[in-house]
Amino acid sequence: MTNESEEPRGTSLSPRPTRAELRARGEALRKECPRSSHAAWDPPADRPDPVDLVERGNAGRIPELLPVRHGRMMQTPFTYYRGAALAMAVDLARLPTTNVRVQSCGDAHLGNFRCFATAERRIIFDIHDLDETLPAPWEWDLKRLAASFVIASRNNGIGEARAREAVLACVRSYRERMAEFADMRAIEVWYHRVDAEKLLLPGMTAEIRKRFKKRLAKAKSQTAHDYDFPKLVDSAGESPSIRDNPPLMYHWREHGSEEFDRRIRDVFGRYRDSLSEDRRVILDRYELRDVAVKVVGVGSVGTLCAVALLMAGDDDPLFLQFKEAGPSVLEAAAGASRHANHGERVVRGHRLMQSASDLFLGWTENSEGRHFYARQLRDVKIKFAIESFGATEMELFATACGWTLARAHARSGEPSLVAGYLGKSDAFDLAIANFSVAYAEQSERDHEALVKAVRAGRLEALHED
Repeated sequence: MTNESEEPRGTSLSPRPTRAELRARGEALRKECPRSSHAAWDPPADRPDPVDLVERGNAGRIPELLPVRHGRMMQTPFTYYRGAALAMAVDLARLPTTNVRVQSCGDAHLGNFRCFATAERRIIFDIHDLDETLPAPWEWDLKRLAASFVIASRNNGIGEARAREAVLACVRSYRERMAEFADMRAIEVWYHRVDAEKLLLPGMTAEIRKRFKKRLAKAKSQTAHDYDFPKLVDSAGESPSIRDNPPLMYHWREHGSEEFDRRIRDVFGRYRDSLSEDRRVILDRYELRDVAVKVVGVGSVGTLCAVALLMAGDDDPLFLQFKEAGPSVLEAAAGASRHANHGERVVRGHRLMQSASDLFLGWTENSEGRHFYARQLRDVKIKFAIESFGATEMELFATACGWTLARAHARSGEPSLVAGYLGKSDAFDLAIANFSVAYAEQSERDHEALVKAVRAGRLEALHED
């Protein structure tokens, strides 16, 4: 495995190990890090206070939005887990590891997988947010993903046996797909995509199949002009502007409109410079009309996020989202990124892990040294209603997520090495299932600690309608 700090293997004339050699290395790793060792979760005596870690994660966020973050995290153990990537990163760093590195997501919970359109207008299923991406051991992503299925299943009232089956489906899918990628040609792995239609898996009921096909057809028919423009834009004035919806969408002009506009255009110019020439050609057809602050998902609440409205004509909008990017939660354990701009770190991670990345993906920074990455706000995106999943839907979704994560890891890593370690038996699957149940219980205790901290007045929380 290469880390970001290493030179690419292509610069060396030394021979690459064969697939058989890589498989043998993977099998040998079982002696150093037995597959059964991944089952354990026993919180150490000096484990950091989870509320302390929430407060540490608040550093650098917009102060007035912190109550929104706390309010969302305390809703359920599942919403807590989604916002607690830092806490799990701290815990994962102290567990047995293969130390076989891939480009890691860093926050691979099941809510981070969804459908979106490629530049060729195909709809694929893939990892969506990669704010925490960094080279790290592959099993860290898989453990975070697997545990999220137990927590989400409990949140939905699904019994323990079926929750465990969802985890086993996820890990089995990862293991079997990794074995397939190990046998593929390198370029085939890179070209592999999970098209949305492939999610119509065997075992899916007629009702689930019907609902998914309906959502897919609706998503394909939506455009920024027909769907986003009426919802997000106020066209009453001389020029269209983004509609305020405080505290979740609002204009921030504390330094005066002229100073704000100057800063935004400076940030936008640096973003344009990060794009390839062909992307600049299409971007230059649009004129920047308005920018507003937007509050985003649980994990990112309080980081600076903005929506930019661009127009290429009266009925030709483009919405770009600029999200602040700080250091990955994995850096303390996995090492610092080699990219000076964390927006670039996120963009490079997208391009390595996703089978197709957004056309306008780029990075920038502002005059205060804050780093950002940008992409389209929405582009035929399908976010799954995880909170309403039954047991069958949860298992099917787990299978799709395991497949997709294996494909993402195989692009940057050595699938033969990982496949050699995993083997053909379910030994690793069972270990991760045991870990997931134990860590779900830990997350529930951490969630309760957060709730108590809010009730005691240590943290302020805003409960949204």
